[in-house]
Amino acid sequence: MNPLVPLSVLLLLPIGAVLAVLFTDTGIEPLLFKHAVVTFAILFVVGGAISFAASRLAERS
Repeated sequence: MNPLVPLSVLLLLPIGAVLAVLFTDTGIEPLLFKHAVVTFAILFVVGGAISFAASRLAERS
């Protein structure tokens, strides 16, 4: 199992809580919520790509 799986689960909990607060707060503009979700998705994909590349480089050694 990839060691980043438990770490990503630990990161998803507080990020999900923040996104829930942003979504339910009436003073927050919907555009801010949309950009928060997009930013999280981009960072999640980049982190996964880096993890995948690191595992492939480790297999070569």
